[in-house]
Amino acid sequence: PLAPAVNNFTLNFTITNLQFTADLENPNSRRFKSTEKVMYHYVSLAKQCPAGAQFSVSQRTCLTFFPRSGRHRDDTKVDAVCSYRDNASLARFDREKLYQELSTMTDNVTKLGHYSLDRNSLYIDG
Repeated sequence: PLAPAVNNFTLNFTITNLQFTADLENPNSRRFKSTEKVMYHYVSLAKQCPAGAQFSVSQRTCLTFFPRSGRHRDDTKVDAVCSYRDNASLARFDREKLYQELSTMTDNVTKLGHYSLDRNSLYIDG
């Protein structure tokens, strides 16, 4: 049998109480690593959701985490490139279901752990 195809999707949201600074551009910085860890932890809690390598769930994995400057001084936009295996024996990737799970988990896209979110910023492309 053929191996399951690997497909990518992106997950985007804006944190409104994390000021973007140069150390968030450096994957080796302490600030980047601690922020990334929080993101992967909370994002991995949704059943349909991408998970960091250490939280691998149902063959969905977040590959990369890209913070960048937001529109306002205290905003940080987050882009995560994630993958999933398209396999008939696994639950199919459902973008709408993932959005609903993340929305519920983040209190209507307002909170991610100790971070505040821009309610209109959650977007899943894939």
